[in-house]
Amino acid sequence: MKNKHRQYKKMGNFSLLSRKSGQEEMVGFALIMIIVAVILLIFLSFSLGKSEKETVESYEVESFIQSMLQYTTDCRDNLEYLPVQKLIFDCYDKKKCIDKRDTCEVLNSTLKEIVKESWKIEGDRPVKGYGLEIIVEGEKRIIIKEGNVTGNSKGSTTPFSNYEIFFNVYY
Repeated sequence: MKNKHRQYKKMGNFSLLSRKSGQEEMVGFALIMIIVAVILLIFLSFSLGKSEKETVESYEVESFIQSMLQYTTDCRDNLEYLPVQKLIFDCYDKKKCIDKRDTCEVLNSTLKEIVKESWKIEGDRPVKGYGLEIIVEGEKRIIIKEGNVTGNSKGSTTPFSNYEIFFNVYY
């Protein structure tokens, strides 16, 4: 009987030891899971926090110029409403719209509106300023600048037969 009692005691100690090591393993596993979850939350907050673009890509500036040139204005000649590209030539030639408005004035107001709506600079937006220049035969005809000129910019130049368009976006 004494042997049975000693055996039971040994088994009891063994059982008690395995409970302690099992509990320690569970606590360690739980700590690892908590650390991994915290790291994932930090990573997720950084990736979601930067949802707005911080820079402007070159292709966006080039595409803007091309689409701006194709924009149809409210100035008409005898046949049709004129796109910005044709209005630049008509302004240089000092032509008038069919309703007697000066083509240069229409061009200037249209370009200001297009640029202002396309490149918003107020608030926390990535674009801080912009500059548009149209140079005809070496003479600056139209200059539109708005916002802050910063050290970071993307720009594009589009040359045509007798004029060039320079457009810079500052971010």
